Amino acid sequence: MRRDQLEHAIRTACQITGQLEVIVVGSQAILGSFPEYELPALATMSMEVDILPITDDNDRTLELADLIAGVAGEFSSYEQVHGFSIDGVDSSTAVLPDGWRTRSSGCRTPIPQPPAVILGTPVGVSTKKICAWPSCARSEKRMSTSSTH
Repeated sequence: MRRDQLEHAIRTACQITGQLEVIVVGSQAILGSFPEYELPALATMSMEVDILPITDDNDRTLELADLIAGVAGEFSSYEQVHGFSIDGVDSSTAVLPDGWRTRSSGCRTPIPQPPAVILGTPVGVSTKKICAWPSCARSEKRMSTSSTH
């Protein structure tokens, strides 16, 4: 995934939910801190963005997350057109540690009245990937092995 695709996903999620701010919680949040050309290919190979809508009520967050996934999720026409999908997640999917907001960074997408996005720190994203490594490494290893033959 590229930075411009992440920005497009953020704008789309904000349009779908009617909100001006979302949180990118998955591995693609790293693109908020570094451009794709400064990262290893494995860091940007996912073509899915995990976005957490910001609300005060988890039921409302879940409703908005389902709306995002329904409009722009895996196998949607959005994915067919743009080559990536947006996975709406809720607070039970995105387990954030105490104090995460003070360590996160923000960015704005380049449009008039841009939506704001809160991104995890590179260390936080890396730590999450390392913790999940055994399960995802097997599938990444299979993909890298099959693509070299």
